[in-house]
Amino acid sequence: MRITNVEAISLIVPIENSIKAPISIPHADELEKIVFKEYRVTLVKIDTDEGITGYGECMVRLAPTATRDIVEYVKPLLIGKDPMDTEYIWELLFGTMMNRGHFQGFYIEAISGIDVALWDIKGKALNVPVYTLLGGNSHPKIWAYASSIRFRGMETMLKTAETFVEKGFTAMKIKIGQGYKTDVMAVEAVRKHVGDDITLMVDANCGYDVKTALKIGRELENYNITWFEEPISPMDYDGYRRLSESLDVPIAAGEAHFLRYGIKDLIEKGKVDIIQPNVCRAGGFTECLKIHGLSSSYDVPYLTHTGSSSAVCIAASLQIAAAFSDCFIFEHMQSDWSKDQRNPLRWDLTPLPIKSFSNGFIELEDKPGIGVEINEDVIKKYRV
Repeated sequence: MRITNVEAISLIVPIENSIKAPISIPHADELEKIVFKEYRVTLVKIDTDEGITGYGECMVRLAPTATRDIVEYVKPLLIGKDPMDTEYIWELLFGTMMNRGHFQGFYIEAISGIDVALWDIKGKALNVPVYTLLGGNSHPKIWAYASSIRFRGMETMLKTAETFVEKGFTAMKIKIGQGYKTDVMAVEAVRKHVGDDITLMVDANCGYDVKTALKIGRELENYNITWFEEPISPMDYDGYRRLSESLDVPIAAGEAHFLRYGIKDLIEKGKVDIIQPNVCRAGGFTECLKIHGLSSSYDVPYLTHTGSSSAVCIAASLQIAAAFSDCFIFEHMQSDWSKDQRNPLRWDLTPLPIKSFSNGFIELEDKPGIGVEINEDVIKKYRV
């Protein structure tokens, strides 16, 4: 089998009414106009001479045409290659820019989308889900948490939590990062509203300095919080170590890190308790297998991150959640940035390979590859 064509597809859905930042970011009043102005994604479509087509996603938080152009530029390296040779192709792509310091950022996100598409082809060629190729179905039923309860006023936050419970979730994540008093009040209110039987986590999206994170972390211990996610800057390894050594609540991070090298520093220097790489940002399945080997050698659980991705990334992440035995819970995105405008790239681009969801657990369909069936009408409508 040979690769005959590679196509990068950028999709943008403008958010019609401007919104306040639904997560913690610095200078939010200015940056929200750029960061949260649209839903966006870059897909990678790879065709073969046997009629098998694979899809992947390059995780995008800004400028989806940047990863599109990178994929198109390295396309000549891929034409004629055997798509089953994922290790060789990954090293070939990485080697193109390795000696120029591209260990993270747009270039690695572009490689990630290509790699996911190749594994989709491998699964389809062998007529098995990707999770089978990653090691098998460790979790026939995947425990999932609803992500996320966003900054939208106390009444709306409590209503969102209530909706998640009604949908059948037994775990959910709260966005914090608005300040000590506001955050503690929000966590306390949600805990009282949903009761002690619901598993809660919090995510600050790097919103604090170390001392504030320590202060808030001590309060979180009173509300049985399962983990404290990204409390500080992703590169402050000394700060992460201080938090991990000072707090009883587990510290989680890793969505902002790329490749095994960044994760290695986060584990060794930062002493984090949980890592959360994004398969469509951290190098695809090929690299995430190596990241998982690294994390397991330190007994640090590997959980998936989906975040502001499309359904393609979510489908790919489900394959990892099914295969990796230490991935004890899956981030199942339920809320869009805008409370008034749904994200069609998440809800309409492709059905997720989910057979059922009951009592907080996902059962996957036995579909080959990553299990997606792309809606071409969505691509035609939002392609740029």
